[in-house]
Amino acid sequence: MSDRAESLNFDVPAYLHELGVQARAAARAIGRAESGAKNAALNAIADAILADQDRLKAENQKDLQAGQRKGLDSALLDRLELTGVRIEAMAQGLRQISALPDPVGAISDLDYQPSGIQVGRMRVPLGVIGIIYESRPNVTADAAALCLKAGNACILRGGSEALHSNQAIARCIQQGLEQAGLPVTAVQVVATTDRAAVGELLRLDKFVDVIVPRGGKGPIERVIAESKIPVIKHLHGVCHTYIDDQADIDKAVKVAFNAKTQRYGTCNTMETLLVAAGIAERVLPILGSQYQAEGVEMRGCERTCAILNAIKSASEADWDEEYLAPILSIKIVDDMDAAMDHIDKHGSQHTDVIITENVTRARRFLREVDSSSVMVNASSRFADGFEYGLGAEIGISTDKLHARGPVGLEGLTTLKYIVLGDGHIRT
Repeated sequence: MSDRAESLNFDVPAYLHELGVQARAAARAIGRAESGAKNAALNAIADAILADQDRLKAENQKDLQAGQRKGLDSALLDRLELTGVRIEAMAQGLRQISALPDPVGAISDLDYQPSGIQVGRMRVPLGVIGIIYESRPNVTADAAALCLKAGNACILRGGSEALHSNQAIARCIQQGLEQAGLPVTAVQVVATTDRAAVGELLRLDKFVDVIVPRGGKGPIERVIAESKIPVIKHLHGVCHTYIDDQADIDKAVKVAFNAKTQRYGTCNTMETLLVAAGIAERVLPILGSQYQAEGVEMRGCERTCAILNAIKSASEADWDEEYLAPILSIKIVDDMDAAMDHIDKHGSQHTDVIITENVTRARRFLREVDSSSVMVNASSRFADGFEYGLGAEIGISTDKLHARGPVGLEGLTTLKYIVLGDGHIRT
């Protein structure tokens, strides 16, 4: 397939159409596969990845060398690299997903109706999932594993910088599927770097049931604009932590520091700190000194700058910015209502936090803040599938239909109604 993809006469629309046809056929087989077969495939893929480490590293070197020639920065090259530790982690992730409960076929809410029929709901696969993602090749294994476990076929389009790495991982995946007696076309990795392939994938609405984009704001905006297929996505993560005037100071400092500094380049990292005016002079000097020691650049409103006079003034644009860097905007607000107004205006509906000892305010914040994750006295960095007990995630959704928040196995399935009768007829 890769040889074909490199051909000068390569027909991108025909190739993507072929992938769609094959994925739709494979989806039926994967959808009816027993848990044991899916788990066997996942463990066989893990074995193949470990057994093929040398080839994976060799193919990855081709991508790294090409990236260096293109002038990719060190952070991108780091994300691209497949080390022995990362290869081991890929295999471990596959085994962890195989050990998760299988959501497919579970029946819930089964109850008798006055007519005598029983009505319930059954969890079923989505069908075919198209995933468009950034350069990290480990996503290829993770995405394939989650889709397979949830009974879906998938078409994966990784970053062009990781073509050789992704194709090497794809061969391990196909080897594992074949060993488990499942169709190798259940997971197909797009074998061309032609950007037209993304557009063609977004138009495969006859074959693909949902698109999941992963990456920066720009690529996701393109997916949203062009896709003829429903999209599970979050555009960006402008996450807030609000320190209430009835917060415990120690808790507030610990949580707000962790939410910003535990890791900078993630969508659940705090980007704006909101502080109630009644507690600002007590908590901000402590946090300010800690952020400064950590190398975090602070940008504050006028009232914040009066307390932390060594920081930069925040512009209006700062309140809407996802920095993904050691930069933090800080705003003093009058009260919780003002904080919620700010979140409503500038938030991205990803993750927002309140630090307070007032139970009534905490419950109001939980109920009224319209985000996919809302937290009380905990760091926004907990907003991911593993920390939520989902085992793994395909991404974060800020949508309100179907999946919302971290999207794990259950988010890659849907529900259908089932009816059980014994010759019942409607009169």
